[in-house]
Amino acid sequence: MYGVGIGTLGSLNPLTLSGQPGAAPFFKISLAQWSLHKTLFNKKLDNLDFAAKTKNDFGISAVEYVNQFFKDKAKDTKYLGEMKKRATDNGVRSLLIMIDGEGYLGSTDESKRKLAVEKHYKWVEAAKFLDCHAIRVNAAGQGSAEEVAAAAVDGLGSLTEFAKDYNINVIVENHGGYSSNGSWLAGVISKVNMPTCGTLPDFGNFCIKRKGSQCLEEYDRYKGTEELMPFAKGVSAKSNEFDENGNEILTDFTKMMKIVKKAGYTGYVGIEYEGNKMSEDDGIMATKRLLERVGKTL
Repeated sequence: MYGVGIGTLGSLNPLTLSGQPGAAPFFKISLAQWSLHKTLFNKKLDNLDFAAKTKNDFGISAVEYVNQFFKDKAKDTKYLGEMKKRATDNGVRSLLIMIDGEGYLGSTDESKRKLAVEKHYKWVEAAKFLDCHAIRVNAAGQGSAEEVAAAAVDGLGSLTEFAKDYNINVIVENHGGYSSNGSWLAGVISKVNMPTCGTLPDFGNFCIKRKGSQCLEEYDRYKGTEELMPFAKGVSAKSNEFDENGNEILTDFTKMMKIVKKAGYTGYVGIEYEGNKMSEDDGIMATKRLLERVGKTL
């Protein structure tokens, strides 16, 4: 599993230290770029400055990019080179690129599915250039659960085969529709059955059926995370709102992180703040404080 051992400090494994006073958390913290999507879309922050802001404003040394913020730059090696340089200059590790808008990898139309796979190739190459370990993709499609599952196995398998030569993992997030059913997505990844195809469990993306902003059917987030963790090559700590004690009101972070730890995962946990009550900067810091506090108790 990618990430196991990443949190090791010298010869000491944090898993053996957990629960002791001053013990290091069993995981490391990264920042998902989507946490700053309003700031980025409003042009108050440039994509090229994301790594520096992550390190200087939040004290975080690993980032997860979103292709929407440099969607026309996938093949622009000069631009990617500047991204890479700024990350390196700030001591920031580039972990992955989250890919959206490149077609349905689970399309039941074979020609559309093949095109979607090919449209992801450039992002595999960009991820390799940036020294990332993965691209995050979506297992979406239209049809019955069984039809989309079969199509997704084919699409993900084809893309993973291509990415393998670049040493890039293809990881799937629970991201709406069938993919937000933990059992369904775990089944798809099992059938792909390739070590470089895994998951990016997101604590909050378990809405299976939605109407506008209203979720009509939601999968149990704890059950879903537990089902996806055996394949996890990353974890997304979704946060929205906090109570007066600094706890996230929609997700029990202690319960979630116990699930993450039980799976033997010791890699990066990415902050993905999506709330409206706090500014994006404050929400990121609130999530970081919560993860740090929970990490010290486990």
